[in-house]
Amino acid sequence: MAKSFEPGEPIWCAGCGHFGVQNAVVAALAKLEIPSHETLIISGIGCSGTLQNNVSAYGYHALHGRLLPTATGAHLANRDLTVIASGGDGDGYAIGMGHLVHAFRRNPSFVYVLMNNGTYGLTKGQDSPTAEESADGEEAGLDGIALGVSLQTTTFLARGYSGNPAQLAKLMIAALKHSRERRGFSFLEVLSPCVTYNDTYSNWAGRILNVDDDLNYDRGSHIEAFKKISMARETRKILTGLIFEREVAAFTTVSPPALIDVNVKKHLSDYQNLLERYVV
Repeated sequence: MAKSFEPGEPIWCAGCGHFGVQNAVVAALAKLEIPSHETLIISGIGCSGTLQNNVSAYGYHALHGRLLPTATGAHLANRDLTVIASGGDGDGYAIGMGHLVHAFRRNPSFVYVLMNNGTYGLTKGQDSPTAEESADGEEAGLDGIALGVSLQTTTFLARGYSGNPAQLAKLMIAALKHSRERRGFSFLEVLSPCVTYNDTYSNWAGRILNVDDDLNYDRGSHIEAFKKISMARETRKILTGLIFEREVAAFTTVSPPALIDVNVKKHLSDYQNLLERYVV
C-alpha cells in the first residue's frame, strides 16, 4: 500500500547555510511552476542529505558517494522528471568525486546542487576536501568549478552563496532551466557555512567576487573562465555567479547504438518473417 509523507522539519542548526539552499530550491520550483509530482530530489549523506525530507517532491536518499549515478538512472528512466541531486562537499568531492568527473563527461540533463561548507558537520567537524587549509596546514582545498572548466563536455557551472539569497535564487532558476531544456548537466556549488564547526560567514562575505558584475565576461570561453578562477585564487577571492555555460550535446539527445535501428513499424515485415520461420 502506497504511503505519502508530508515534508518534515529541518534538522539543521540555527543559522546553517543549508536553509538558504532549501529556500532557493523551493522558490525556483515555484517560479518555474514545476509541480511536486514531476520533481524528484535525490540526496547524499551528511547534513545536506536531508534536504529531500523538507520539500514537497518525490525524495530518495542515495548511498554514500553514489548520488550522481543514482540521479543519472532516475533521469534515464523518466526523462520528463525534473531531477535535482543535492549533496555536500564531503559526499561529492571525496568518495563521490569519480562520479562527478563522469557526470561532466556524460552531460545528463539534471541539476546537481553541492553544498560546500569545508567540513564534515554530521561527524563533528573533520576537514572536508574543500577545507581551505587543513589542520596541519599542509593541504589546500580543491575547486570543483575549476575541475568542470577543464573538461570539454561541461555545459553549466555556477557558484552561489547562502549569504546572498537573491543571487542564489537566480542561479537555481538558471540551473533548472538549463537541465529542463535538455541542455545537459547543471552543476551549482553553494557556499553554505556550517555555523557549528566551520562558521565562515564573516570570512566569505568579504571575499566574494561576483562574475555576473563583469558585463564583458564571456562565460562560454574556457580561457576566460580559467583566467577568472586563477585571478580569484591569487587574490584570495571566491568566484560566484554563472561562471561557465555552453552548448554540447546532452547525454539523452543521442540514442545509444543498440537503439538507433529499433523501429518496430519499419521492420515489422522482418519480424513477421522471423516469427513464421521459428514459431511452430
